[in-house]
Amino acid sequence: MPADQHHHYFDAEPVGPEDRRELRVELAGHDVTVATAAGIFCPDRLDLGTAVLLRNAPQPPQAGHLLDLGCGWGPVALSMGMLAPHAHVWGVDVNRRALALLTENAAALELPRVRAAAPETVPADITFETIWSNPPIRIGKAALHELLHAWLPRLTPGGTAYLVVQRNLGADSLLAWLAGTFEPHFSTAKLASAKGYRVLAVHHHRKLPHAPA
Repeated sequence: MPADQHHHYFDAEPVGPEDRRELRVELAGHDVTVATAAGIFCPDRLDLGTAVLLRNAPQPPQAGHLLDLGCGWGPVALSMGMLAPHAHVWGVDVNRRALALLTENAAALELPRVRAAAPETVPADITFETIWSNPPIRIGKAALHELLHAWLPRLTPGGTAYLVVQRNLGADSLLAWLAGTFEPHFSTAKLASAKGYRVLAVHHHRKLPHAPA
């Protein structure tokens, strides 16, 4: 059994050599070159689920704070930064190598409002106009639920989170859990399906649905 078998892209400190490489991808309609490395999520290409999310999420808000939860090398955060250049974009990940790569990529693409951050360094009083995430399903159901419990309530009232999840890795059961956990203050729906993935939308109501005016 390899010594690093139990180390994953969602570990804070990846093991093994960095093995840096350049990747040419299309983000937000632009062909860009980014830096990636071993020990992070999907370093050799734009992950299919992430591509489905980027194709189906609506235009992000143009101001306020936006969150990419589980940013990796940064395809979602960088796309948000290009689509909403006046907003503050937070790319959050526990993987320090991923955070360093996002910082480098944002600087190379001249996106000064894109910031890489470990979860514990995001100020507690910040709320997010939108959250886009290809969440780390493989951390396990309990840890995933804890992660979403921590971040979805930080949506600004009126804001929406968009999560992409592979259908055969539990997208429909996650949708049911989201509905049972966060309604009626939030509403949940399946926004889109493509390539074996679901894009789930979680909307934070400004007031309780159907409440009297």
